[in-house]
Amino acid sequence: MAVPSRSFRLLLLAAGAASLLGAQAPSQPQPLFGLVIHGGAGNVTRARVSAAGEKAYRDGLERALAAGYAVLDQGGSSLDAVQAAVTAMEDNPLFNAGVGATITAAGEHELDAAIMDGRTLAAGSVAGIKHVKSPIALARRVMEKTPHVMLIGAGAEAFAQAQGLPMVANEYFRTPAQWATYQKLKAREKAPEPLTPKDTVGAVALDRRGNLASATSTGGMLNKMPGRVGDAPLIGIGTYASNATCAVSCTGWGEFFIRAVVAYDVSAQMLYRGLPLLQAAQNSLDKALALGGDGGLIALDAKGHVAVVFNTKGMFRGFRLSDGSGTVQMFGAE
Repeated sequence: MAVPSRSFRLLLLAAGAASLLGAQAPSQPQPLFGLVIHGGAGNVTRARVSAAGEKAYRDGLERALAAGYAVLDQGGSSLDAVQAAVTAMEDNPLFNAGVGATITAAGEHELDAAIMDGRTLAAGSVAGIKHVKSPIALARRVMEKTPHVMLIGAGAEAFAQAQGLPMVANEYFRTPAQWATYQKLKAREKAPEPLTPKDTVGAVALDRRGNLASATSTGGMLNKMPGRVGDAPLIGIGTYASNATCAVSCTGWGEFFIRAVVAYDVSAQMLYRGLPLLQAAQNSLDKALALGGDGGLIALDAKGHVAVVFNTKGMFRGFRLSDGSGTVQMFGAE
């Protein structure tokens, strides 16, 4: 049975009108560029988040947006922008990526990440990472420095060391909040769902040259079996980008997103059925939800149209475009 979408956000934005130079001839229209991010989807409501907690999460999303948008504003690539935004969230203990990642059934952290270039369809991903400070940086190196798309576990970490990427003890990723929740679960206590996002952070970007990119990073599901891999590092499932259609980053219950091939399905519906971004995004998410999962996705197309769809009570998300529009939101009814 399909699970109805409780809420979604649509922001359809096109390039603005040309501005005037002085009082005379109009300038050429500037290409629209911008960034969309998410910090996870889950049981997030105003009633469950303190004022201080809400401010902290909004500030974290604003910092990630600022980091990615600054790259675009200075003429940088969409790839650099999504990496900058995701890195900011990997470094923020509030999010389930990098420091603050969830804990496996064995009491460790195993992290996954992926990045994709919409211009070339090049992609890189990593899974089962335990000691690399920035999984998204390692995914980028896999894309650019190897003939492969995905590296996992010890092999991926050996490559990271060879590339000189910062390595950390596994405990680096642990936060008191995540550990407390894990301990309650292991003791079979009836604990409320944590206020952290369900899982995963991500970003999609469109740069001044019209190139799209996507990046996703996650600690995965709390108490997952060691070795479990979700949708985030799987190209075409949790992460996808093509200049011909759109860039997508997903968040939610990965096992269902995997079966529905969600991220690529958004692109395919645009490419083969000619659907607009929002309709393609909603249709693709609904396929995963019909299987029993929950979550959401962000998407951005080459014209600057933005779609955010989810069926959870909340989804941490934000966008900023060069026409001056932008927002940061957490709850379903905003």
